[in-house]
Amino acid sequence: MALYVFLFIIGFISLIKGADFLVDGSASIARRLGISSLVIGLTVVAFGTSAPELVVNLIASFQGNTDLAIGNVLGSNISNTLLILGVAALIYPIAVKDSTIWKEIPFSLLAVVALFFMANDILIDGADLSQISRSDGMVMLGFFVIFVVYLFQIAKKGVLDPGLDHEHIHKESIGVSSAKILAGLVGLTLGGKWIVDGAIYFGEYMGMSQAFMGLTILAIGTSLPELATAVVAARKKHPDIIIGNVIGSNIFNILLVLATTATITPLSFSEALNHDIIMVIATTFLLFFFIVQGKGHTKNKLLKSQGVIFISIYIGYITYLVIRG
Repeated sequence: MALYVFLFIIGFISLIKGADFLVDGSASIARRLGISSLVIGLTVVAFGTSAPELVVNLIASFQGNTDLAIGNVLGSNISNTLLILGVAALIYPIAVKDSTIWKEIPFSLLAVVALFFMANDILIDGADLSQISRSDGMVMLGFFVIFVVYLFQIAKKGVLDPGLDHEHIHKESIGVSSAKILAGLVGLTLGGKWIVDGAIYFGEYMGMSQAFMGLTILAIGTSLPELATAVVAARKKHPDIIIGNVIGSNIFNILLVLATTATITPLSFSEALNHDIIMVIATTFLLFFFIVQGKGHTKNKLLKSQGVIFISIYIGYITYLVIRG
């Protein structure tokens, strides 16, 4: 017990410091290379903060804990949108670029809608068993390749973000910046793992189901890197890293993490998880609506008041999960 408590505390410290290094290093590289910080958020930061989900899902799939693996991804995407963006918006209103509104957010919506149709073999095809098969995983990996190609295309433009105050970003050498990013990724991954190990231990001690642990304890635990990164980025006023991190992580979680897991080991799918897939779809639509409905100085922004709504919905969702058991 004492060891898990110790690792839990050290994990939080590692997360916070790792997020600080990751944001500083990413922003510095964005300025030095003339790469959009949105691209950095959608790639380096998103992949790094999705690493805990990938590790947890691979371990869970090898152990046959499929509800845990799928619940972890769905719960992480819900907490990414509602909790992380909600908290970040409370700290600093998040300005969102047109490309994110009309390309990246719809792509994240496409990913979860595709997951719904691929997972529901009983509902769609009348099959005897619903599962995310190896072929489903390969198709999703194909979508992921398309997303990566898109990122390379926008990275080639090499245009600094006009809305980001680059003069206040500390410009360091590529070596130092890369070392900070690497240290940040290591800190986030180890911190996330230590926190998750402790959370799983406490969850099993309290007799929670796999699906419940995946949607709550594991989802929140593996989303802590995104939360830590978003809070640091919000305090340093790097909105593109925040939105890029969240949207990129949501896409990575489904099209890379879940797809890789299913490609290695087919995942049986419980129809009860459809509620949570629908929740991911609904929160993505809500994010899109909040951003596009603003006018004047609130145009294309996620505001503090909307952050409060997101957090309130998340609290309601967790309450629903507790009641659902």
